[in-house]
Amino acid sequence: MAQRLREKLRASLKQWIEEPGAKALNAVGLTPNSITILGFLISAVGAALVGMGLLWQGGLVFLAGGALDLFDGALARMTGRVTTFGALLDSLFDRLGESALYLGLAVYGATDDPESRQLGVYMTLLILAFTSSQGVSYLRARGEALGLDMKGGLMTRPERVVILSAGLVIGEAEVLLALGLIAFFSTWTMLTRLLHIWRGIKTG
Repeated sequence: MAQRLREKLRASLKQWIEEPGAKALNAVGLTPNSITILGFLISAVGAALVGMGLLWQGGLVFLAGGALDLFDGALARMTGRVTTFGALLDSLFDRLGESALYLGLAVYGATDDPESRQLGVYMTLLILAFTSSQGVSYLRARGEALGLDMKGGLMTRPERVVILSAGLVIGEAEVLLALGLIAFFSTWTMLTRLLHIWRGIKTG
């Protein structure tokens, strides 16, 4: 049921946001690869703001950078510029942008209140969220290399971007909740994807 709802939301997003946005970006002369790089740079700025303790500002900037990821693929398909290198670049900078935010969160946690009793919990959840998120992305890449459809899952990059950004914008306590949600559901998604790949290999 959750997957069907996600697919409906994704279709609406494509129709009402992705395609019009891609047309607008194309009109101003941006290419898919330039959008990919711009999205990463904006995400990195958001991460730096978080590291400096400017949580809600960093959350909004990071959300803006993550939102650009909606348009590079749509623009590539729209203009016939779909390339293997472009897909590789998109995947690489998606990971780098997300990793930058976790680095910003780590710096914030270590410098804002290092004597806090919650620091251990915070860092544990941060590392679990980061590791499981990378595992989700890695398994998608490996599964697709085997010719499997790997687009499903409850906690993929768009969900992580929205949850992290929302937590940062709402407040410090919500950041901890966001990390916990991502750690749990990314681990769940990682395990379900691993099972999906195992079944795919087993059935040939």
